Amino acid sequence: MAEPPGAAAEDAWGKVDAAYGDNGLDSALFMENARKSSIVSRANSIGSTSASSVPNTDDEDSDYQQESYKESYKDKRRRAHTQAEQKRRDAIKKGYNDLQAIVPTCEQQDFSISSQKLSKAIVLQKTIDYIQFLHKEKKKQEEEVSTLRKDVMALKIMKVNYEQIVKAHQDNPNEGKNQISDEVKFNVFQGIMDSLFQSFNASISVTSFQELSACVFSWIEEHCKPQTLRDVVIGVLHKVKSQLY
Repeated sequence: MAEPPGAAAEDAWGKVDAAYGDNGLDSALFMENARKSSIVSRANSIGSTSASSVPNTDDEDSDYQQESYKESYKDKRRRAHTQAEQKRRDAIKKGYNDLQAIVPTCEQQDFSISSQKLSKAIVLQKTIDYIQFLHKEKKKQEEEVSTLRKDVMALKIMKVNYEQIVKAHQDNPNEGKNQISDEVKFNVFQGIMDSLFQSFNASISVTSFQELSACVFSWIEEHCKPQTLRDVVIGVLHKVKSQLY
């Protein structure tokens, strides 16, 4: 076990006094030198103890720099994530604003919610409804275009037919002189209708609507056959011809 610094100093002074007392030297001078040596050794001991107790400042600086780097990296990642999230939200907001500007039904708000901002769900639903409406309108317009094309084709055919008729009249200018009068045409039509009405009146019963319907269908099947109508028309034409000539 190490002796206390004070005891070591006193022991050193005692040895110095014993060593130099016999030689007749000034003991006070040597005791003063010994005291200085003791003070220096004590100072060195205290300095080494203090140095061992003080932590390494270089290691602390290194650790601090690493912690600062970690914090800075985390802050950068956090800022980048925040910016990306804000950019995404701005894009979504712009998309909804564009939908509200494009879709007419989003502008025509009800009076009950005119003072309130449309929610995203309402904007999406109105957009879906508008798209479905556009699909129906497109289909309707396509059908109209198809019908108009058929009408155009029919008109072209009629135009060709009328051009042929006009050309035929121009090639035969005397053909119109032997045309039949409207009175003769009416007599032919009247003769055909009288014949059909006689058969119709003889075959149809009007006691009830159900019986009338059944009789009409059976009359059409029996008296309106192509061969029957042909015979009626031939008979009327012979009759009109005999009246004219």
